[in-house]
Amino acid sequence: MEEEKKEIHPPILEQLTEYAETRIKLTKYKVIEKSTSVAAGVVTDVAIMISLLLTFLFASFTLALFLADVFHSYWKGFGAVALIYLLIAIIVMSAKGNFKRPIVNALIKKIFSEN
Repeated sequence: MEEEKKEIHPPILEQLTEYAETRIKLTKYKVIEKSTSVAAGVVTDVAIMISLLLTFLFASFTLALFLADVFHSYWKGFGAVALIYLLIAIIVMSAKGNFKRPIVNALIKKIFSEN
């Protein structure tokens, strides 16, 4: 009877060990897939941000040169654009709390998304 118990236990232990190893591998693969997905998302978001920054920069120069032509003075055109950005910065600083929560929520959704 004892010999029968010894024969039954090794296959169960082997199956449990194999199951645990399989679960560990699956978890590793899920972590790798998630981290590479997040990294790819960050790289594409950085590329988009750089493109938008360059677009914004050239649009700013275009606006400044247009206003310089309207005001017949370069310093007035560039000064007007600087004042516009100063006004925008003051508005954003005063409403910083309203911008913070949606940005945090969007980042959390991006990290924990299934895709």
